[in-house]
Amino acid sequence: MPNAISGFSKLSKSEKIEWLLDTYFTDKEAARSLVKNYWNTDKKLQKLHDEFIENTITNFYLPLGVAPNFLVNDKLFTIPMAIEESSVVAAASKSAKFWLDRGGFKTEVISTEKIGQVHFTYSGSFEELQMFFEGVKPKLYTSTSDITKNMERRGGGILDIELRDKSQDLNNYYQLHATFETLDAMGANFINSCLEAFAKTFKSEAQQQLSGDLDVVMSILSNYVPNCLVKAEVSCKISELASKDISNPELFAKKFKQAIQIAEIEPYRAVTHNKGVMNGIDAVVLATGNDFRAVEAGVHAYASRSGRYSSLTHCSIDNDIFKFWIEIPLALGTVGGLTSLHPLVKFSLEMLEKPSARELMQIVAVAGLAQNFAAVKSLTTTGIQEGHMKMHLMNILNQFEATTDEKTALIEHFKTNVVTHSAVVEAIEKMRN
Repeated sequence: MPNAISGFSKLSKSEKIEWLLDTYFTDKEAARSLVKNYWNTDKKLQKLHDEFIENTITNFYLPLGVAPNFLVNDKLFTIPMAIEESSVVAAASKSAKFWLDRGGFKTEVISTEKIGQVHFTYSGSFEELQMFFEGVKPKLYTSTSDITKNMERRGGGILDIELRDKSQDLNNYYQLHATFETLDAMGANFINSCLEAFAKTFKSEAQQQLSGDLDVVMSILSNYVPNCLVKAEVSCKISELASKDISNPELFAKKFKQAIQIAEIEPYRAVTHNKGVMNGIDAVVLATGNDFRAVEAGVHAYASRSGRYSSLTHCSIDNDIFKFWIEIPLALGTVGGLTSLHPLVKFSLEMLEKPSARELMQIVAVAGLAQNFAAVKSLTTTGIQEGHMKMHLMNILNQFEATTDEKTALIEHFKTNVVTHSAVVEAIEKMRN
C-alpha cells in the first residue's frame, strides 16, 4: 500500500509523473513512454491542455468522427461526434441518410430559461419573510447590476426572482428561485455570480430587518432546466418508410411504435433506450465543448418528471402518417469556456457554421433522435447485435494485434458470418495456426 503524499499539486509535471511511476509501476520505462507518447508535439497546445485541469500528466484522447447528410429545417449539416463507442457514428449517419429523402428533421426551440437558487434557512414566520422579500427584491436586482449589464445589453439577464417555501420538506428551509436568460453562453459562471450577489445582499438586509435568524446554506445554479427545451421530429407517410431493410413498412411502423410505448412505461427498458439517445447527444455536446455531465443529469431528471422514469422519445401513427419526436432540456453554450479555447471545439463549431446556442440545441436534439431511431429500427428488424458487432469487429482485431492482411481477410470472412468475440478469436487462431 503506497504512502500518502503531501504537496502533490506543487510538484512539477515531471515530478508528478516520476512519483506515479515509482509508486505504482513495475515497468517504469514503458509507462513513462506511454505517458509521453500522448503529449502534443506542439508545446503551446500541450500547455493549453495542461492548464484545463489540475495535476495533468498527459492527454486522454477520444476519436472525433463526423456524421454527414443531416437535413435540419431544410439545411444540410455534417455533425461532429466525440465518442469511443463502436457503431454510434455509423448509426447516426445511417439515420441521417434515411431521413434525407423523407423531409429531414424539423426542430424548434420551445424555451431557453435557466435556473439558479439561493438555499437558506430562516427561524421566523413565513409571513414576515414574505413581506421582507417583497421589500428587498429590487435591491437584489441592483446588487447584480455590474454583473448583468453586458448580458442585458445583448438581450439576456435575470428574468425573475421568487421566494419559495420548502419548510414542509425540510425544517426552516427556503429558496430564492431565480430564472435567467443567458443567450449564447451556457451561463454557469454568470448565474453563480448573480446568486452569490443575491445571497450577500439578502443576508445583510435580513440582519437589519428580520426578527428571526437567516442563514445562507449555498448559492448555485441548477442543471435541471425543464424550461430550456428543444423539440426535434421526423415524419412521413407509412408507405414511404419502405427501404432495403424495411420490406413491410406497415409492420415496421407498428413494431417501432410498440417499442417506444414499452420504453414509455417500463423503466428497465427506458434507461437503456435513453442511453442510446444520449450516445448521440453526449458525442455532440463533448465535441462542441459543452458539459455532458450537466446535460446528462438534467435530461435524466426530465425523464423522471412524472414520478416514473420514462422514454425521452415518442411515436405516433395517425392518418397513415408515421411521426417520431423528442422533447428534451438542453442548456448549451457556443461562447465562453472551452468553446474559445479548445482547437477541436472551435473546429467543430466552425463545421456547424458557428451556430448560436439555440441552433446548437436543435442540432444536438437531432443527433439524439437520429441515434435512437437507428437503435430502435435495428431492434425491431435485424436485432441490435448484427450491426453493432460488425462495427465492433475492428476493436477485437486490434485487441489481438491483427496484421493488415489478417484484418482484410477476417473482415471479408465476417461479411457472411455472425460476429461474436469467441468467433473472432477462433478465426484468428485458425488463421495463425
